[in-house]
Parts: sequence; structure tokens; C-alpha cells
Amino acid sequence: MTLNLRHYALLGLLAFLLALPGRMTLPPLDRDEPRYMEASEQMLLSHNFIDVRFQDKPRYLQPAGIYWLEAASTAAAEKIFGPSVLRKTWPYRIPSLLAATIIVPLTAWIGATLFGGATGLMAAGLLMVSTLFVAESHMATIDTVLLLDILCIEAALLCALTDRRKNRPTHLRVAVAYWLALGVGLMLKGPVVLIPGFGTPLALWFLEKDRSWWSRLRPRWGWLLMIALVVPWCVAIEIISGGDFFARAVGRNFLGKVAHGQEAHGLPPGFHLLVFGLAFWPGSLFAAMAIPAVWKNRKLPQVRFLLSWIVPHWLVFELIATKLPHYVLPTYPAIAILTAASLMAWRPPTLSRWAKALLGVYGVLWAVIGIGFCLAGSIALYKLEHTFSLSALIALGGSLPLMLGAIMMLLKQQRRQAAFCAMGAAVIAHAGLFLSVIPNLQTIRLSPRIADLFEDVRPCNDSVLISSSYSEPSLVFLVGPNTQLIGPAAAAAYLHDHPQCSLALIDFKDKNIFMSALKKFGINVVEYNKIEGLNYSNGHHLNLELFAPL
Repeated sequence: MTLNLRHYALLGLLAFLLALPGRMTLPPLDRDEPRYMEASEQMLLSHNFIDVRFQDKPRYLQPAGIYWLEAASTAAAEKIFGPSVLRKTWPYRIPSLLAATIIVPLTAWIGATLFGGATGLMAAGLLMVSTLFVAESHMATIDTVLLLDILCIEAALLCALTDRRKNRPTHLRVAVAYWLALGVGLMLKGPVVLIPGFGTPLALWFLEKDRSWWSRLRPRWGWLLMIALVVPWCVAIEIISGGDFFARAVGRNFLGKVAHGQEAHGLPPGFHLLVFGLAFWPGSLFAAMAIPAVWKNRKLPQVRFLLSWIVPHWLVFELIATKLPHYVLPTYPAIAILTAASLMAWRPPTLSRWAKALLGVYGVLWAVIGIGFCLAGSIALYKLEHTFSLSALIALGGSLPLMLGAIMMLLKQQRRQAAFCAMGAAVIAHAGLFLSVIPNLQTIRLSPRIADLFEDVRPCNDSVLISSSYSEPSLVFLVGPNTQLIGPAAAAAYLHDHPQCSLALIDFKDKNIFMSALKKFGINVVEYNKIEGLNYSNGHHLNLELFAPL
């Protein structure tokens, strides 16, 4: 099967449509996503496109590339829909949506180039429905855009390798694309992009003992293109921050993650392998089943290329102290392609008893995850809201039979058919979660509910909310950058200093401290309303009250 432009366009359209559900109804997801959105909004309002800030604090974690993209998409939406969209989540998620739309057909192209069209289509499908990819493509964070950039880097490397194999010259545009993609990656995430960007060719040199193809990418002058994209902003931020950006972004954020776990994310090696069963579900079991076939075909140049893509990146992020599941997302297209090749292009090898037993145990775990995934939406609605949703039940009724069908086909050794059934179950389960479940989980939608209440009772156009008991970044994004996240005693002092246009949000456990401080200032307050709910970021149940000075 040969894929043409129509196939890739249809794949992109399918990826776009699958990434749409829930994009407008999904609230800002604490904690990273609203920080990106708020920093992008402040960049847009201040017209300061160099210095990235969250409220009045510098956000020196990575360069400004992702904030430029989110600010640009939101500025375009503002011209069409007006300034009210600045407090909506969907404009900031447009870069992730567009990136996901391109990633899927590009994965198919790489898979088709290596193993044929059928493998490319299967690889695109496995990646498109994987849990981590679906989650990241719905959020206004950096990871989906970074994945697209790394995919472009690997595609350029593949073009050079293919040209060497066919003994034909490599076009100048391939080299330009490679170095420009590296430069874009540096503007998105800093030195992290060099791990796959240089790790893949280094691993290939080690495996093949041949680096003659590297000259096809014009390294003598190509690195100047990469540097040219980065240097202007680096000089500007160095001057504006007085050197503080590089001290924080490289010294504390990048190197700090290597040495020790940041923000309670320090975990031992093996974490990414452990969570792979859920993160790449439903493809995770088929990826595990592909390992014997990959080992058998390890000397094929196509397999060497994909392993050189996966192994260096995976090892680096298993060895560093700080671990989050999305750190290895850039390896997922390559894993999907190898998995698809085992399903579509290779005959399964004979397995030993030990291998069958291990795959059997992993298969049981995979089945439990899959069934749990199908049931999760309805269970969450009942546990948190004490209700059922007809649409959620319809999604359950559609996904669960497909999941059970996948299990039955696996028992019959029909792996390819099982993969199709599991992918269908994933599509229906994801649609049910984003369309029917998450919009109805009011208990955990604290920030949107607080923002709506604040908007209803605010005494002034420029009113300020003081929140001493709930300090999630999503509240700052939805209410405004002037939101004060301070303690209960400091909240009382702020009301004393700004009595006309301020409202205080206090949890029941902090109410006594707040009231005692008010008495010292001689302030009386009126209670507007109460909001109860669960802060899913830390698991704390909150009973919040909104107060205004009399």
C-alpha cells in the first residue's frame, strides 16, 4: 500500500476532529497549563514579548517560543471574537491542536517510508489514540508542539539516511529543515531538544560505525542557522533579566532536574517504563509483544534508526532525578512505528515459556487498565457528583464491548484485530470523558465556579480577589493577574488597605485567623456565598466563603 497526499490529509483531518472534543469546555488544568496561558496573556497585554512573567514574577523555565505561539493564536482569536476570549482556554490550546493535526500524518509518513503504507497508518492510529498524546494535545502546554518539532528533526535525519541508501544527493532543504528545527526546539525548550537532535545520529554512528551520511546535513554551516534563531532573544533576555534567566532556566530548572527531583517529582529509574502501560494505552501491550520481533530484526537499518531515536532519549530521562510521564513523549512515534511493523509487516517469532508468561501478566494488567478506562467516567461522575450521565453511559456501552472484544481476540492470537478493537474502545472512551464526564464534574471545577461568583458580585470593574486558602494558577488565569494569593491575616490587611474594590476568599479552616485579624483593623464584612469542592491538585476538600468589607 502506498500513501499519497489524500491519505495524509485525511489522517490530519481525523486527528483534528479527535482532538476537538472538550477543547472549549475543559477548564484550565492545574498547575502547568494555566501558568502557560496566564503568562501568554500577560505577554499579549503588556506587549513585552521578551520577558515572560506570571503575575509580577518572572517565569524563567524555558525560552519564549511557546508563549509567542499561544499569544499569536489568542491575538488572532481576539480580533475575531473580541477581548472576552482572553479569559477563555481554547485560544491558548490552538498551537497544541494544530501540532497534533500535523504529528499524526507525519508519523504515518515516517512509518510508510520505513515499512510501507499499512505500517504507517497503523503507527499513526496507535499514537493518535494513546492516553498521553490525547491528554497533551488537549492542553496549552509545550509538549505537543515540542513533539512536532522533534518529529521534524527525525524526519530530516531519515531523509538523509534514505538518500544515502539510494545513493542520491540530499537536497539542501533537508539540511536547512534539520538545523532550523533544532533552532526552533531551542526556542521552545532549550537544550532538551539536543538530546534527540544529536542523540539519534550519535547512536547511529555507534551502531553502524559510519558517519559519512552526516555531511549530507551540511554541519559546517548548518549550526549557524540554529544559532541565528536563538541568539537575538538570548541577548535581549540576558540584558533585561541581568543574567537571571540563564541562572534559573539552565542552572536551576534544567540542571536542577538532573541532580534532584523538583516539585516532588523525584523518582527512581524505571518510572517511565512503569507508567508506559497507561501512558501508551491501548498500544502498550502490542508494544510489549513487539519486543521479540524488534530484537529479531534489530540489524535492519530501519530498526536501527528507530532504536537510535528511542534509546538515548529514554535512557537520559530515566536517569535524571525529576520524572514526569511526558518527558519521554518524543519517543512515542518511534515506538508506535515499531509496534505497527510487528503487527503489519513482520511475522511474530516463536516465544519461550518465560516470554509468554511475562506477556500474559502484562496482558492482564493491560486489560485491567482498559476496562478501568471504560468505566472511569461513569464511576467518577457517581463518586463525585452522585449522578449518572446518559451520554457517559452511552460511551461506556460503546467502549466496553470493544475492549472485551479486544481481549477475546488476543486470546485467539488475533493481534491485529485486537489492536483495531482496542483503538476503537480508546476513541469512544476519550470522547465520553471530554464530552460527557469532565464538563459535569462540578466538584473539582473550583476555579471556574469561583470566577463565575466573583464576576457576579464584584463591586468594581477592576475589583481584586484575595484568595488565602486556594492558590491554584487556574484561579489567577480566570479571575485576573491582580489576584492576591496571600495568607488569611494578610488578606484582612489587604481589605483594610483596599476596602472599596476587594473581595476575600477564605476556607473554613482559615476563617478564625481571618476574623481575628479583621477585628484588629475594626473591619466588618458581609458574606456573599459559599463554594464547596475538591482541589484535585492536592486532594484537599475546601469549604470556601467569599467576603466583602462593609
